[in-house]
Amino acid sequence: MSTPLGTTATRPASLDAVLRHAWQAREFTASEVMAATGLTRSTAIEAMDTLAEMGLLEELPNARLAGDYRKGRPARRFALRADAAVLLGVDAGHARITATVTDLRSRALASHETAHEIDSEGPDARRGAVLATIDEALARAGRTRGDVLAVAVGVPAPVDAAGRSPRHPHRFWERMNPGLAEALDWAPIVRIDNDASLAAVAEGAVGAATGCTDYITLLAGDRLGAGVVVDGHLLRGSHGGVGEMVAFDHVEGVGSAHGLGAMAATWARAAVDEGRLSPDGALAGLSSDDLDGRRVLEAAAAGDPDAREIAARVGGALARIVSVLGSMFDPQRVVVSGAIAAGIDDVVRAARLALPTDLHLPAPELVVSTLGADVVVTGAVWAAADAARTAALDVWASRRAG
Repeated sequence: MSTPLGTTATRPASLDAVLRHAWQAREFTASEVMAATGLTRSTAIEAMDTLAEMGLLEELPNARLAGDYRKGRPARRFALRADAAVLLGVDAGHARITATVTDLRSRALASHETAHEIDSEGPDARRGAVLATIDEALARAGRTRGDVLAVAVGVPAPVDAAGRSPRHPHRFWERMNPGLAEALDWAPIVRIDNDASLAAVAEGAVGAATGCTDYITLLAGDRLGAGVVVDGHLLRGSHGGVGEMVAFDHVEGVGSAHGLGAMAATWARAAVDEGRLSPDGALAGLSSDDLDGRRVLEAAAAGDPDAREIAARVGGALARIVSVLGSMFDPQRVVVSGAIAAGIDDVVRAARLALPTDLHLPAPELVVSTLGADVVVTGAVWAAADAARTAALDVWASRRAG
């Protein structure tokens, strides 16, 4: 007899306990569930059978059929049914949108990326581009919207707990997040979040902050953003504004919330325009229009003196940013993350040397991410998986009731 489903408050706690164990275990028996959860054998077996009937677990061939058991009655073996639904992680950036489809074990099935500049387009075009990218990724995975259990989307804007962004003086935040929570309401579980916050999720799960409970992820894209984790909790704020960097427009030695690559490009262009570069240097032969942050930092990594001087200046700005964030949030570690991180080593070395020593609190450890340009979509996948683990039974209960 299967166990009746209900809400978290009304259904047997054994279902949630067994499903939590299934998310973590590759495969398991009733005895292993009993040891992990404290359930009795009969309760564990009943819950396992119910979850298998629902399609969330699958019963595996017993140990004898698998060739691993020789004496006695073989134990029944179960596993999470990874193909019961799919998860979606989306990085809805300003210039590019990337969607990744995974199974319930967060194993990637397919991805799709589109280039999309939306400065001159309305909210319908932005929503349409996000949905089209998702649908193409699902098609490549051989799945449909009806297979989606949870979707998480990162946007370059503050996002409140309801998935909405506040009004921006130039309407940039509204353009980045034009009602995406409503546009995705066909999915049972939807999480819209700031992109730097999802980068922090990724760094804590599989990146440079693994095992760390107090850290900040600096997403060094076109503009700086910070994902802040304190005591193991990702901070959001009333309007989703924790980690917004506009205050650095007023910090001497930083002067703006532009990303580190943008700072390098701006200072390199000024040096070109003012004729301050060595005529034999890597940057001197370039027009200011040809300079971007990546090119400047790559020249610094190759040893060009002019580029290294610019990288050191960016490092000084980064040190001021880290010191201010360190005094506010007291992190153990600050992770420089995002696509620019691949060329940021010289900047970070300079920043480490420039970190002030008179701020009373110990300076945080400053490290470079290894997750690259995929850090936001990686964090989105992890966020979708976390939401799915929390609410999967509620979704299945509502489907049964319907």
